[in-house]
Amino acid sequence: MELTELILWLLPLPPLLAFFVVVLFTNRSNKASWMIAVGAAALSFLGSMYVFVQALGAEHLGEHPFTSQLDWLPVNGGFFQIGVMIDPLSAIVLFFVAITVLMIFIYSVGYHNWGQPKGDHDTKGLPPHGATVEEHGHKHVVPSIDPMFARFFAFIGLFAFGMFTLVISDNLLTLFVGWEIMGLCSYLLIGFWYGKPSAREAAKKAFMTTRVGDVFMLLGIALLYTATGTLSFRQILFNEEVLHALANADSGVFGLSVAGLAGLLLFIGTIGKSAQFPLHVWLPDAMEGPTPVSAMIHAATMVSAGVYMVIRMFPLMAAGMEHGHLTDPMIAMATIGSITALFAATIAVAQNDVKRVLAYSTISQLGYMVAALGIGAYVAAAFHLVTHAFFKALLFLGSGSVIHGMEHGVLHTGDHSVDPQDMYNMGGLKDKMPRTFWTFLIGGFALSGFPVVTAGFWSKDEILSDAWAHNQIVFWVLALAAFLTAFYTMRQITLTFLGKARTKEAEHAHETSLWMTGPLMVLAFFALTFGWVGIPEHFPILGNFSGNWFHSFVGHSLPEWLISEASEFSWVPLTVSLVVALGGLGVGYVMYKDVPSAEEDPLKKALGGIHTVLENKYYFDELYDLIFVRPAKWLSEQFVFLFMDRKVIDGILHTVAQVTYWLGGIFRNKFDLPVINRFIGDTLGGEVPKWFGNQLRKVQTGVVQSYMILAMLVAFGGLFIFMVAVR
Repeated sequence: MELTELILWLLPLPPLLAFFVVVLFTNRSNKASWMIAVGAAALSFLGSMYVFVQALGAEHLGEHPFTSQLDWLPVNGGFFQIGVMIDPLSAIVLFFVAITVLMIFIYSVGYHNWGQPKGDHDTKGLPPHGATVEEHGHKHVVPSIDPMFARFFAFIGLFAFGMFTLVISDNLLTLFVGWEIMGLCSYLLIGFWYGKPSAREAAKKAFMTTRVGDVFMLLGIALLYTATGTLSFRQILFNEEVLHALANADSGVFGLSVAGLAGLLLFIGTIGKSAQFPLHVWLPDAMEGPTPVSAMIHAATMVSAGVYMVIRMFPLMAAGMEHGHLTDPMIAMATIGSITALFAATIAVAQNDVKRVLAYSTISQLGYMVAALGIGAYVAAAFHLVTHAFFKALLFLGSGSVIHGMEHGVLHTGDHSVDPQDMYNMGGLKDKMPRTFWTFLIGGFALSGFPVVTAGFWSKDEILSDAWAHNQIVFWVLALAAFLTAFYTMRQITLTFLGKARTKEAEHAHETSLWMTGPLMVLAFFALTFGWVGIPEHFPILGNFSGNWFHSFVGHSLPEWLISEASEFSWVPLTVSLVVALGGLGVGYVMYKDVPSAEEDPLKKALGGIHTVLENKYYFDELYDLIFVRPAKWLSEQFVFLFMDRKVIDGILHTVAQVTYWLGGIFRNKFDLPVINRFIGDTLGGEVPKWFGNQLRKVQTGVVQSYMILAMLVAFGGLFIFMVAVR
C-alpha cells in the first residue's frame, strides 16, 4: 500500500481516537482533553494537506483517483467492498473541511474560557476564574471554564470523524455511516447545555427532522444496490452503460425511472441534512448549542455533507438528460433550491438574534448550491460549497466572539436580563472589538458577494451566470435572494458594529482572546482569496490570470460524457450580480445606520403585518406543531398510553398475573400444603426426628460405664456381622 493510500485510511482516526481517550481517560483534565482533541485535528489537517498536495500533482486524477479497497461483508458468494477514494471533488472538499475543523477546534479552547488561571492566585497576570475584579469603577465576575469542557471536545472529535469518513468514502454505505455519526453528534451538541429546556427541544427537533430525510435516503441506497449489485461510486457513476440502464428502467413508481426514483430518494436525504424547504425548521433552533457547534454544522460538517452527497451523486441525478432536458431529480433540485434560497432570505431580514440571521443565511446559501445542481451547474455548486464553508465558519465564529464580548458587558453591569445575542443590544462594537469587526466585515462582504475582492463574489457570480444561460426563472429568483442577502448582512453589520452603543453592556464589551480571533484571521484570508482560483476565463482582464483553475480541476470529477465547458461570459448576470450586491449593502446601511431600537426598525414600519409573518418564520414551527407534533402527542397519550398501554399491555399483564395467582393457589393447596408443609416439613422434618430423639434420650444416662458397655456391644455386633459376611 502506497503512503498516500495509507494516510487516506488513517485520516479519520485521530479525531475518533481523541473521542475515546477523552471519554475514557482524560475527562477529568481539561488541559489534557483540549490538547488531545486539537492535536488530533492537527494530525488530520496535516494528513489532508499531504493528500491534497498529492492530488494537485497527480495526472488525470479524475480518471485515475487515489483508491484503496478491502473486503468487508460476505454477500452472494463474494464480499461487499469498502474503501477510500480521492478524486478532484473529494480533494477540494477535504481541503476546506480540514482547515475549518482545525480552526473551530482551536477557537473552542478560548470559547469555553480557557486561558484564565484556576484558583485564587494570579499566575499569568490574569485574574482567576470566578474572581470578582474591579474595572473602570465597576465590579464583575471573571467567567468560569465550562464544567463540561472535556465532554465538548470529545463530541466535536467524533463529529469531525464522521465528516472525514464521509468525504473519503468510495461508496454510499460508508458515506451513510459517516452521515449518521454526524446526525448523532448534532443531537449531542445542539443539546449540549441540556439543562436548558430550549436546548433539549432543539436537539430532539434536529434529530427527528433529519431522520425523516435519512429514511428516504436509506431507501434510495437500498434501491441502487438492488438495481446494480454495488454501491461503489466508480462502478455506478462512471459506468455509462449502468447509468443508461438505470435511466431507462421503469421503477413502477409514478412513472419514474430507477435512476429518477433513486435520485429523488437520495435528494430527500439532502433536504433533511442540508435544511432545505420544507425540512428547514431544525437548523435555526440548532443555535441553542455552543457557537463552535454552529460553525461545525453550518460550515465544516453537517449541512455541507448534504450538498456534497448530491454533488457526488450528480451523474445519477443527471442520468437520462438529453438535449438539455432536465431529469426529474434535477427539476426537483432546481425547484426546491430556488424556493429555499428566496424563502430563507426573506426570513433572515426580520431576525434580531445575531446567530439566527446567519442560520437562515446558511439555509438560503445551501439553496443556491442545490438550485445550481438542478440546472446542471455542477462546478459552480462545488465552488460555492467551498467558499461558503470559509466565510460562514468565519461569520459564525465571529458571532461567537461578539456574544463573548457582550457577555463580558453583562457580567460588568450585572443586568442578566439583557440578551447578549440581540443585535439591538449591541452597536459601536467596531472600536471595542476591532479584530472581530474587521474579520466579520470580510466574512459579511464575502457572503454578500462584494465585487472582485471576496471569494463569495466569484462563486455566486458563477451560479448566476450558469442560471442565466440555462434557466431564466432560477436566475431571477436567485438574484432577488442575493439582494436580500446583501441587505440583511449589512443590516447585521450596522446594528452590531457601527454607530453608538445602544446599551451599557455594549459599552463595556471587549475584544476576545487570540484563541478566538486567531482562527478568525485565518478564515478571513480564505474568505478573501479562495475565489481567485475560480475566476472565469473570459472575465475582463482578470480571467487571463486565473484560467479558471477550479473549473478545470473539479470539473474532471465527472465522467467524460458529462464534462461541460464553463458558460460563456455575459455582461447581464455580471451587471445584475454587481447591482444586487452593492445595492443590498447600500440599502442595508442607509436604513439601519441610525436605528435606536427594535421598535424603530424601518423595515418593520414599512412591512407592517408582513414583517410579523417574516419575524415568526412564516409560522412553520406553529404549523408543524399543529399538523405533526400535537397529533403525535395526542396519539401517544390517547391511543398508545390509554388504549395500548392501559388496556392492551396492562390487560395482558393483569391477565397473566391473575392466571399465575390462580395456578399458585392450586399449587399451594394441592401440593405445597399437603406434601411440602405437612408430609415433608411436619412429618419427615418434625415428627420423625422428634420420635428418634425421644428414643435416644433413654440411653442418655450420664453413666460412663453404660456408654462403654453399649460401645462394646456395638463393636462385637459389627465384628460378628463382618465375619459372617466374609464366610
